[in-house]
Amino acid sequence: MSDNSLRRSRKVRTGVVVSDRAEKTVTVLVERRFAHPLYGKQVTRTKKYHAHDEANEFTVGDKVSIMETRPLSKTKRWRVVELIERPD
Repeated sequence: MSDNSLRRSRKVRTGVVVSDRAEKTVTVLVERRFAHPLYGKQVTRTKKYHAHDEANEFTVGDKVSIMETRPLSKTKRWRVVELIERPD
């Protein structure tokens, strides 16, 4: 199995950086919307992920894409893949 096929199978999420205080780490807020199983109303749920940012290049407000990876620390299981949008 090639390296590329393994990477394609990893989970990818899109969210907004809410904290960049830690060294080489950003906190990303991911929002997901789904229909309530019984009532059908749209429900919003949020979750924060700690993601690895090797170059400390992302700042608060950046919209980024993160990918699941091996455990990098006690709480870090994700890494930032790309910058999608930077606030003006």
